[in-house]
Amino acid sequence: MDWDDARMFLAFAREGSFSAAAKRLNVQHSTISRRIHALEKALATPLVERSANGYVLTEAGHKLTESATRMERELLHFEAASSGESDAPSGKLHVTAIANMASTVLMPLFARFNAAYPNIDLRLEVTNNSVRLAERDADVALRQTNTPGETLIGTRLVTVASAVYGSKEYCAAVAAGRAVEKWVGVDCCDFHRTWTKQAWPQLDHSFCVDDTSLTVAALREGLGVGFLPCFLGDNEPGLVRFREPEKKHELGLWLLYHRDLKRTKRVTLFRQHMQREIEALSTVFDGTEANA
Repeated sequence: MDWDDARMFLAFAREGSFSAAAKRLNVQHSTISRRIHALEKALATPLVERSANGYVLTEAGHKLTESATRMERELLHFEAASSGESDAPSGKLHVTAIANMASTVLMPLFARFNAAYPNIDLRLEVTNNSVRLAERDADVALRQTNTPGETLIGTRLVTVASAVYGSKEYCAAVAAGRAVEKWVGVDCCDFHRTWTKQAWPQLDHSFCVDDTSLTVAALREGLGVGFLPCFLGDNEPGLVRFREPEKKHELGLWLLYHRDLKRTKRVTLFRQHMQREIEALSTVFDGTEANA
């Protein structure tokens, strides 16, 4: 069996549709469909069938999923083991990070890693969604959480604090009684969504956003107050803290990877680099820089 065919079928089995599998593998929708049909022909058995709710796997399809998963696991295990043998660090390193962090405070860190190890092909992807490291959606994930997954290993790099911010003019007007307190509705992540609901249970938002960069822009325009991580809020000249950080709003920034990659040189180098760099920026992340 051609592994590339099995890989495409496995992506379909996991995602549940041709389009989602194509997006995951960065290929055309028609490519996934064509390769699966070719695989069915080669095996002389249907693997996928249409139902009222979309496509479902046949019994043979479920069995192939199990076999392909074992094949993938062995290949990834071999790749991880062999990639640590060379003295010269090289190869691809796929890192996923949170968008608002990657495009601001982390980008200089990534740039310095790239300059220090030019033979490592650093591939950066930004997403706030969960990433399946065991299935090699990425090699390393930088995530804000207090409960990292049990199947992963990693390093807690720093504490990330959040506070409530607003524009200087708006906060001054609220303090002087010239304006009423109002909150920007946020849907950028579960944390800020939950904290906003707790802080402003009225939920009478006249303006809502679904991205942290939009929150910053809305606050600058005086549309209300809202939560921001301190590494963003404290570095926006037009914003001030409306409420100081609270311990219950602290999150850990974790560098996570699958245990098979523990001894891979490029992962080790990246982890060590990020530990050194972020330690030097700890007051930016934990919110104490503004009070220094």
